[in-house]
Amino acid sequence: MRFAPPNPLRIADRASGLNALSVRSYNERLVLSLLLQNEGTSRMEIGEKTGLSAQTVSVIVRSLEQEGLVAKGEAQRGRVGPPTIPLSLNPEGAYAVGISFSYRKVDVVLIDFVGKVRFHRHLPLEMIGNDDQAHLLDLVGRAVADLPASLHGRIAGIGLAIPEGIESWADLRNGTSLDPAALQARIENQAGLPVFVQNDITAAAGGESMFGVAKPLSDYLFFYLGARLHSRLILNHQIYHGNSKVSFDVGILSLEEMLAARRQPTDALWERNSQWPDYGEAFESWRRNCREKLAQSIEALSQFVDVGTVVLSSYAPVAVCQGICDDLGRALPDIHALAGGIEISPKAVGAASLPFSSRFMVK
Repeated sequence: MRFAPPNPLRIADRASGLNALSVRSYNERLVLSLLLQNEGTSRMEIGEKTGLSAQTVSVIVRSLEQEGLVAKGEAQRGRVGPPTIPLSLNPEGAYAVGISFSYRKVDVVLIDFVGKVRFHRHLPLEMIGNDDQAHLLDLVGRAVADLPASLHGRIAGIGLAIPEGIESWADLRNGTSLDPAALQARIENQAGLPVFVQNDITAAAGGESMFGVAKPLSDYLFFYLGARLHSRLILNHQIYHGNSKVSFDVGILSLEEMLAARRQPTDALWERNSQWPDYGEAFESWRRNCREKLAQSIEALSQFVDVGTVVLSSYAPVAVCQGICDDLGRALPDIHALAGGIEISPKAVGAASLPFSSRFMVK
């Protein structure tokens, strides 16, 4: 099966919220994974791609329809034989909350079963710490409350995307560190939902595989452009991060430092929905640095693995990522460089994908 999400640090089905018993079997997960990757698939196509018998497919699809996880489309006529009915995941079949930490902010999202963001808010990072998590817990509560009460039982869980070394971050700016295990326990206790934890870059790569431009890709090199530049290698749908915690100092933080040295404003750099102003030569120099570091990383990896596609995800505006991808394509004509398809907080959306991958998809 093509779909293989990242393995969260905590993987467990629970008989709480959505009825876990109805989605426990491997065959049901197989069908849900197939429909995630191929919207509008018929029963016959499910059988052809999974090897399941027509009777088994019918039983599974009927069960998933009753659970509200799968929805029928309009019957397709004009072919020989009976009309075919395309099947897709029901967007309202399940929901999940995602929380991610970045250099300046904590993002909270609520997504539906096909990855559409239904709620998004953020908090300044300095408002979060071991001694004061009330603001974050309140925001999680607001994300849940944004759904009608009748749909609260369809929330599959909460995903928590944690950066490396967050326990000792001085950047919390309130003089405290953050204990991820304690935060996980506190969120679970208050929300009454399972919390799944994953590294933030790995979560972002997983979200791109589930809901972004990487859905049809089995092998690619993933880069996340945040305060720094991070990478993950995806081979046969599996995400590898290795034992090294390497990141590159060509991220948005380096652009901020270049602009500050020139006394240019930098606030727009950290506002996800805003377009960056014309930063002139500082921006062009930074973009060249990004392209060169990306090219160096790809060329170094090519000595061991033949990867033809690169995905660049970021909190920065899509136009910025697309420009860097265009530069990279000109520098390395054999590489197909794609800007990430998740525009609203890719790490938080990746975090929200963890409950789905753990409870409904083939691992």
